[in-house]
Amino acid sequence: MPIRVGLVGYGVGGRLFHSPYIRASEECRLVGIVARSAERVAEIHRDHPGVPVYGTLGELIDAGIDAVVVSTPPHTRRELVLEAVGRGVAVVADKPFAPSAAAGADLVEAAERAGVLLNVFHNRRFDTDIVTARAVLASGELGRITRLDLRCDQDDPETLEGGAEGGLLRDLGSHVVDQALFLMGPARFVTAQLDWIDHPQGRTDAGFVITIEHAGGGHSHVSASKINRLSSRELRLHGEHGSYRSDFSDVQFEALRRGETPIGTRETWGYELEDRWGVLAAGDGVRRIPSLQGDYAAYYDAFARAVVSGGTGPVPAREGVEVLAVLDAARSSAAEHRTVALD
Repeated sequence: MPIRVGLVGYGVGGRLFHSPYIRASEECRLVGIVARSAERVAEIHRDHPGVPVYGTLGELIDAGIDAVVVSTPPHTRRELVLEAVGRGVAVVADKPFAPSAAAGADLVEAAERAGVLLNVFHNRRFDTDIVTARAVLASGELGRITRLDLRCDQDDPETLEGGAEGGLLRDLGSHVVDQALFLMGPARFVTAQLDWIDHPQGRTDAGFVITIEHAGGGHSHVSASKINRLSSRELRLHGEHGSYRSDFSDVQFEALRRGETPIGTRETWGYELEDRWGVLAAGDGVRRIPSLQGDYAAYYDAFARAVVSGGTGPVPAREGVEVLAVLDAARSSAAEHRTVALD
């Protein structure tokens, strides 16, 4: 029996990154969406005929749900998460789920006191390139991994959120840092540089380069931009026996922009085209590595199973706090021109 999932917010996140994948998961049923503006309500009726629209989270919970996804602007998420947790409803909080690691830890503690499952939507662990790279790591062919290079440049200046609560570090930084920790393990030291611009909403970081030294001994170099007319995704794994490199496209997002949907098409969803497959150079050989499947609906499959049967879910909130700790350290490092040690 699928769990009943409600969604709060129907901006880009709710429309493109949550609702299609909730509906694609056979273990979830989208039973309501919270939205207020006439434009958003009209979009919901168009995209999800028959799904009720509510004016508040409280109304949605009263209607009967097992879990709620909070995909509203960052400054609104804390109170919504606390409201849902206080009423015993499992929560998926969009990233960044708190403005700092300390604030995130407060939410984790509230959920643990209430005995409620809280996960963070680091869906890009389920990107096609990351899933494939994770399998390469698991194969052991590269031996001990010494370095990860990860770059995510988007030519999308209009979506850069400005001001003190915006910035690219909290936006794409949440994703690429989580991917680095997912592939390479916990962080010990962080060094960073940020690119700043004058934005109509205030001084804003619009690009970054972060070096992470991991507890396992390797190091990651992650970077992103949105305003420099670059569009690329590059991943490089360096190991004692060779390397793996890929430059996959943003497979799932590009499919959605073409009007495709994962609903009813999961068998073929989320594979990279063969001409963009990654290359493994190890030992005496060089070969293409077939794309594995990237599928954000798998996040919701795993979350639903945790709601029903227990467990931590696909991205426990404490792992979200670890990402926030790196982002906090990156900001301090850039401001103070130093390497920041994490406890």
